[in-house]
Amino acid sequence: MKHYCRVIVLSIIIIFSVWTAYGQEPPKFAELGDFKLESGSVIKGCKVAYRVFGTLNADRSNVVLVPTWFAGTSRELIDLGIVAPSGIIDTTKYYAVTVDAIGNGVSSSPSNSASQPGASFPFFTNRDIVNAQYRLLTGILRIKHIFAVAGLSMGGMQVFQWLVAYPNFMDKAVSIAGSPWLTSYDLLVWSAEIQVINASRKCKAGNDEAMKAVTPIHLINVWSPRYRATNTAVKDFQEFLGGMEKSLSKYNATDWVWQLKAIMAQDIKKDFGGSAQKAATAVKAKTLVITSGQDYAVYSGPAKEFASLIKADSAELAGDCGHLSFICEADKVKKLVNAFFAK
Repeated sequence: MKHYCRVIVLSIIIIFSVWTAYGQEPPKFAELGDFKLESGSVIKGCKVAYRVFGTLNADRSNVVLVPTWFAGTSRELIDLGIVAPSGIIDTTKYYAVTVDAIGNGVSSSPSNSASQPGASFPFFTNRDIVNAQYRLLTGILRIKHIFAVAGLSMGGMQVFQWLVAYPNFMDKAVSIAGSPWLTSYDLLVWSAEIQVINASRKCKAGNDEAMKAVTPIHLINVWSPRYRATNTAVKDFQEFLGGMEKSLSKYNATDWVWQLKAIMAQDIKKDFGGSAQKAATAVKAKTLVITSGQDYAVYSGPAKEFASLIKADSAELAGDCGHLSFICEADKVKKLVNAFFAK
């Protein structure tokens, strides 16, 4: 409980200091036009939201791309101190480009598309998200090479896509709690969430009701049993669950499902005849792979396997926060990333 309280206090301090330093400026939007997807479908009038922090040095060699996690936004990367002065991505040293993933409700998504609203919005993949980021960097920001790409969770999955899709574009890569391809366990986890939302809709549930229904399933996935049992007393359970239901109700259920489907399509081997070894030969960037020993949302086996194949630096978070260990153990993650960048 003491550790949990320290985490909460630290988070409040970080959030306050970051908001004070950066303010609440809205993101910028890159207009990508009609954006063709891997499937051949097109996102009409595709827009990608982004924010930049830090100072670009004279030779433009300090750019770090930071993609968002599942359902996350670039604002949250700032609020949680991931991208901040002395943060995991230290903006006193690096020029951080944070990019909102397609489908997160800020960039083009089922919830905000005028021409392809709701279920008419085309399905997309993490590779499509990475292609959009590449277009943003090279076409809009005129950046032809970056120092690093670093992402957490779904953002960590995008890092693996970057390694094989644009292997010469960056010097270094950091994947935290991500996976290069999914296992049947991962598919089971995310299928459960999609089926709960779809079942709610069949019962004519509104968005809030659908997200309320999926909340317990999602929470089971992102924390370890020990962490939840230790940090939520039985007498406080209903208050805890109610607060989390309210928090998740801000998300659009269709956006949620579309990004889950992008996660479920993750497989960097598919362009290499299904061979992890062949995919590994494409990698050029020095890589750091960080996993969690108690991750119930993203099975760490594939990340460890691919890290071994590409001879990446690797580390495992040993705490009991589960998938969210990168928040609970932010200081350790920061030290690992900073040391890797400084090599």
